[in-house]
Amino acid sequence: MIRKATLLAVLSAALLAPTVVAAAPDPAAAKTGTQASRLPFTVTITSISPDVPKSMTDVIKFTGTVRNDSGAPQTGLRVRLRYTQQRFTDRALMAAYQTDQNPATLPATPSDSSAMDLEPLAPGAQARWEFTATPVQMGMRTFGVYPIAVDVSQYRVSLAAQRTYLTYAPPTQPKLPSNKLAVALPVIDQPHRATDGNRFVDDKLSQAITGKGRLADLALIAQAAPKQVTWFFDPALLDDVSTMREAYKVKTKHGDEDRPANAAAGQWLTTMSTALAASPVVAVPYADPDVAALAHQGLDALPNRAIQLSAQKGKALLNRDVKTNINWPPAGLLDPDALDLLSVADTKVDTVLLNSTNLPPQPPVAFTPDAAATLDSVNGPVTALVADAELSRLFEPTTSTSMLLSTQRFIAETAMIAAEPGQTRPRSLVVAPSRHWDPNPKLVTGLLKTADRLPWLELTPLESVKPGKAPVPRAGLTYSQENRKEELSEKYLTPVKDVSSKAQLTALITATRTPSAFDAAVLRLTSSAWRNRTRVGRSVTKQVTTAVSDQIDQIEISGPDRPRTMAGSNGVVPISVRNLLKVPVTLYIDVKSNNRKLLQVNFQQEQPLTIGPEQSGTVKVPMNASISGGDATVTVQLKTADGQPYGKPQRLTIRTTGYTGIALVIVGAALTVMLAAVVTRILRRRSERKVARAVKNRESETV
Repeated sequence: MIRKATLLAVLSAALLAPTVVAAAPDPAAAKTGTQASRLPFTVTITSISPDVPKSMTDVIKFTGTVRNDSGAPQTGLRVRLRYTQQRFTDRALMAAYQTDQNPATLPATPSDSSAMDLEPLAPGAQARWEFTATPVQMGMRTFGVYPIAVDVSQYRVSLAAQRTYLTYAPPTQPKLPSNKLAVALPVIDQPHRATDGNRFVDDKLSQAITGKGRLADLALIAQAAPKQVTWFFDPALLDDVSTMREAYKVKTKHGDEDRPANAAAGQWLTTMSTALAASPVVAVPYADPDVAALAHQGLDALPNRAIQLSAQKGKALLNRDVKTNINWPPAGLLDPDALDLLSVADTKVDTVLLNSTNLPPQPPVAFTPDAAATLDSVNGPVTALVADAELSRLFEPTTSTSMLLSTQRFIAETAMIAAEPGQTRPRSLVVAPSRHWDPNPKLVTGLLKTADRLPWLELTPLESVKPGKAPVPRAGLTYSQENRKEELSEKYLTPVKDVSSKAQLTALITATRTPSAFDAAVLRLTSSAWRNRTRVGRSVTKQVTTAVSDQIDQIEISGPDRPRTMAGSNGVVPISVRNLLKVPVTLYIDVKSNNRKLLQVNFQQEQPLTIGPEQSGTVKVPMNASISGGDATVTVQLKTADGQPYGKPQRLTIRTTGYTGIALVIVGAALTVMLAAVVTRILRRRSERKVARAVKNRESETV
């Protein structure tokens, strides 16, 4: 017979204040809200031990409290343990039972031996209750999940209840399959910097990594989690935290404010690196870009660069290699365009982690399908791992709950999956809470420990989950118009595309053509975190645009407002370029006349002009003017080695003079005079020779 315990206490709220704290729902409920019920009473189940009875004679102890929330004294109260010998037949019935608020659908109470009368309760007071029973007394005969509830009634009218589950797990024949369970936990945040300097757009990160902050809680989970859990990091987050280890600035509405080096930042990085040294770690593309939006808006090169940078930063900041071949897209949703883009990356993405709505079974099935499936991409097959929606929600409850209720539901869900009719082979299950979750460390750690001890589960790394020989047919990637509307819009990405193109020029102009120093900054602009915060994203975009423009302006035409003088109607005009950067650059100079009738430019630069750091370089440009003594203009455009314009074109004034014509006249006259003098001199010498010869002949005749 079920035994009911003696009523432990009935006191006023003031006298029972310490008891209220002890008997309140577990702190796991703190982050998910308070009791949703506005009924005059609150029933709380605080413990069920053991949580998984394995023998018909196991004594199960149920304890909890009833609190009077009516605001008035209440009498005639009775607490009842309610149960039934009918087990659930599928997960859908379990879900319906949990959401049902109709007292008429509560499990029946077999006898008065499972009930307890309460003394009158003052307003705000609570009473503790306790029941004990065995599976055989509760009519449990076979393995399964059974509904359990505790309600409080007044004059036999049920006023409030707490529903939960009890899994009875005696040895079964044949033995239940042990399903693989892969748990993926995200450590992803929004970008907190625009460029790679020490200037932050907000100071939220310093709060998140300390105290009860979201990232501080994730560090607590990492320290206690089993080594089979797979962690997904955004290296951009690690990059931001690392920057805070030294003094930094924060943008505020009053201007930049200085912040000292944050010791907690270094501690958080160390904690994460140490705790996850033996765990699988995956790096999402740097800054968690909205890959689907990039695919749809023609920014195809950025996902590949994000994956490259992710691997580099992840390894440097976690002091270990990180995987980039697994992708967990925003909201767990991809379409074929985004999948193709990921599959052709230099490090091919061969596995994607998806929301269950993105890849549903087709036709629908009444059992839990294996998590692994295969998708076709432009670059071959890609493994799709589909997260179980209900199991994932238990790690991140959105309604009022307690650790006890979450644990009982988790045990029940996984037991029901293992016992589903016709499923004799082990299957794979995946748990993946939302990517920007705010977890409760005690709840998550407790669920992970529970998963590690259940005989019908085997914790396994995510990468070990592979498609089976006979996977459940699926409908293919399901991506609706509503999903498309959630992406970063064309309007948002148009200036991002512009600044991305300009940022690439800063790399193409360098002599070594190293990757752009703005790659990380541009990727931050494409972060999926801006999907619902485009105003912040646009502000960050403006900051990056300004920084890129300033960099481009560091290479300039010397003296653009100073006229260049060309002596005469044709000649060579020197054009100088100044490099204010601290790296050498290589460029070409394109010069075009703005009026070919006045000035012709015949210049083809065969070799690039290389200019050292903080130096100037000059090219000599041949020109031919149709008139002398006037002005004409040319447009000078700097270009990269592949012919892309660099910076804004500059208009230069070319001033011609008549000096060269006058010089020719003078030289011509001088040559004429010189020639006349030479001819006269020659004629004079010839005349003198003739006279001398004639004199000599006369003298000979005289002799």
